Amino acid sequence: MELWKTFLCLKNIIAMTKNQINSIAYGIVGCAIEVHRQFGPGLLESVYQECLKAELLKKGFDLKVEHHVPLFYKGEKLASKLKLDLLVNDQVIVELKSVDTLAPVFTAQLLTYMKLAEKPKGLLINFNSENIVSGSVALVNDFFASLPD
Repeated sequence: MELWKTFLCLKNIIAMTKNQINSIAYGIVGCAIEVHRQFGPGLLESVYQECLKAELLKKGFDLKVEHHVPLFYKGEKLASKLKLDLLVNDQVIVELKSVDTLAPVFTAQLLTYMKLAEKPKGLLINFNSENIVSGSVALVNDFFASLPD
């Protein structure tokens, strides 16, 4: 059963290209810039999440908010689940922050989320910055590396 789930996930990823996934990420950042342009820094993460959700839906993205991913330890399903802030087009994980500085642990967490959810790209977006682009980190993993251009 677990092998079948992995096959379906990889089949979904294989259908995408690096360029398509990068295009999704580019659109997400554009939506985040629009939200930041309206409010600027200083609000709670939950406010930015609600506004970013509205912007992404308006642009036609498929969106899962606070998406739960089941966790397995040595083949056993755990009661705990991983909660992703946003999952866009079933390919890009978006983790939102509203902090003074992005700590290295945030990047490590996102890489782990990407691995466990089997997603090729992640965006860490800090709305408590002067500029969304400089306050964001885009990450890719082995799933992304295996995709065609």
